[in-house]
Amino acid sequence: MKVVPVFFRAEMVAEAGSYSPSAGKPPQVVADWQVHALPMDIRSFDPVDEATLALAHDAGYVRGVLACTLVNGFGNRRPDVAASLPYTNGAMLAAAREAIANRRVACAPVSGFHHACHGYADGFCTFNGLMVTALALKRDRQVNRVAILDLDHHWGNGTEDIIAKLGIDWIRHETPGGGHVERKDAEPYLARLDDLVRSFADCDVLLYQAGADAHIKDPLGGWMTSSQLEERDRIVFETTAKIGLPVAWNLAGGYQVDVNGGIAPVLEIHRRTMQACVNAFARG
Repeated sequence: MKVVPVFFRAEMVAEAGSYSPSAGKPPQVVADWQVHALPMDIRSFDPVDEATLALAHDAGYVRGVLACTLVNGFGNRRPDVAASLPYTNGAMLAAAREAIANRRVACAPVSGFHHACHGYADGFCTFNGLMVTALALKRDRQVNRVAILDLDHHWGNGTEDIIAKLGIDWIRHETPGGGHVERKDAEPYLARLDDLVRSFADCDVLLYQAGADAHIKDPLGGWMTSSQLEERDRIVFETTAKIGLPVAWNLAGGYQVDVNGGIAPVLEIHRRTMQACVNAFARG
């Protein structure tokens, strides 16, 4: 592998009218990776359909959000947000399928998944693309077991809700944000992260949320320094490469702004994540 497959389409982007930059972040992230000459192959993909979204969510909720009669994760009913959701979820599913096929890695530069519950939106998240992906892979007999490593700063409550509602026992879900992690917890967590990733070896794919909001300067997060975030990503990618566990990763949270109101600090964190991915897979 000489390049990292990245699943991006302009249709995944929306103007959400929200504090969270996630709906408009993908093109900025991809452009930043291109400017810094990170080796990647940008690929198109198909959006998921309503039935696929309903694998993880109440069917009435899915219909209501797509029809703009129910609020999305940003607390509004904007048609462009609704139109983008089949593409953000489709990108994650496409990345997982590609990682399984190439036995290494793929990326979906999207956010807005892990707070979305079975029947309602929450925390800037509308449909849970992690669970939609896992359930679609299972439906299509591409997997027996799936691991979800959610290293966004916050608890993946929506993922837990869907797993419980559907009685799923074949998904391993790790979300340290549920333990209200603090800065003192970072080094002990990193010390056991290699073993944790190795414990997923019986799974067919790892879905990895590389949240930028885990940075200590993030206004909505903060338990790892820049160097600790780099170490986090290095461990995840190098360990999955060593044990032959396919990994599909996405961006998740990140809310820092620069003096001009832009998201340069978030872009830098995502750039370092992609660099760690490249180092482990595209230059090995």
